[in-house]
Amino acid sequence: MNKLSLVIKREYLSRVKKKSFIITTLLAPLALALFMIIVGLIFSYQGDDAKNVVIVDKSHVLDGKMKDQRNFYFSFTDKELEDLTGISEEDVDGILVVPPLPSLETNKHTIYYYSDKQLDLESTERLQNAVRDKVREYKIKELNLDAKQLENLNTQITLDPEPLSTESSDDQRKSDNPSPFTSIIAAAIGGIMGFAMYMIVFINGMMVMRSVMEEKMNRVVEVMISSVRPFNLMMGKIIGVGAVGLTQILIWLVLLPLIITGANLLFGFDTQQSMMEASGNQMINPEDMEVIATQIMTELRAVNWWLIVPCFIIFFFGGYVIYASLFAGVGSAIGDDLAESQALTLPLTIPVIIALYIMFAALRVPNSTMAVWSSIFPFFSPIVMPARLAFDPPVWQIVLSIALLIAAAIFCVWISSRIYRTGILMYGKKGSFKEIWKWMTTRD
Repeated sequence: MNKLSLVIKREYLSRVKKKSFIITTLLAPLALALFMIIVGLIFSYQGDDAKNVVIVDKSHVLDGKMKDQRNFYFSFTDKELEDLTGISEEDVDGILVVPPLPSLETNKHTIYYYSDKQLDLESTERLQNAVRDKVREYKIKELNLDAKQLENLNTQITLDPEPLSTESSDDQRKSDNPSPFTSIIAAAIGGIMGFAMYMIVFINGMMVMRSVMEEKMNRVVEVMISSVRPFNLMMGKIIGVGAVGLTQILIWLVLLPLIITGANLLFGFDTQQSMMEASGNQMINPEDMEVIATQIMTELRAVNWWLIVPCFIIFFFGGYVIYASLFAGVGSAIGDDLAESQALTLPLTIPVIIALYIMFAALRVPNSTMAVWSSIFPFFSPIVMPARLAFDPPVWQIVLSIALLIAAAIFCVWISSRIYRTGILMYGKKGSFKEIWKWMTTRD
């Protein structure tokens, strides 16, 4: 055990002291914050191409009034289209012709935009929506309809899921105002945890494999194996690299909120607001935003974090041990041929990628047969089950999944140790699948 702790300490300290680790750990949150700022700036860019549009309203629907849109400035004329074609492009960018409505019952109408400059999709949609709103107002007025009553015909329906049993705890939501955010927040929590698990398991597993390959190619392992058992060396590497990954994640969890908040304050920038403006939607007023924020916080408090967080940790360690041990075993069988390494790691990367896609499907239908059994299967459960935890799966599914995960982790460590003890000292010979099978089945 003392030698195992020495290996763990060596693997951990040798990595956290590297300049590459320090730079990556500090720059990754900065890069993410910069990415968010750039994306926000891109979405907030409204363009500098102001368009002066002359409207020929033959329908008399617009009533000589058209509210200027973003980058659109409207003016009306009584002239015919033929009389406007000679206007300088410096004065007019386009001519919008609105033909007469055939009747008030018409539900489709075509308007025409004349210009030598191609109109982009967003501008086209904005023009269509502006004219459509004016046509609606015109029809309401001509038909003597009450606009307020028509608006009241649109009823917003929200679905509030409630337990079927009559017994309820104090933590259960009992509100007269149903929240539409229950499923959205559950899906968001599940998606974040599932994708984080995918990244952690995959990246750290590959780190273990590269570490094994480097020591094998540099023949450092020959010196180490003389004083440390192969099993202790492999487990020390797995635990040490895993601790490095956890350290990096904890640092990011502290730095990310600080950096993102600081960037927003420094630049006076709101990515969500910019995206809303770019999409042409109106911003939510402060009162509605406060109600939404209250509902979201209520939903977050109602989430069973006492179940989700411990289960996430269990699935993290279980999934990491499974894939890290397998990557370590494969790394010990690989020489310096990169093509060989790709062929041997393919069977390990495929289950991880499949689990990621199943996770996305499970977020939509968390209790489907595929989602349930995938969250129980040990090679998929580290990614799929964390995505389902926010949807309150049955306890027996969680218990069975954890039990199979632990059993699979023990089995994978045992199998990988048998590959590792032989492959780590094997030079000049390709570690084919046939050879690996022989190492696995050879008796002590």
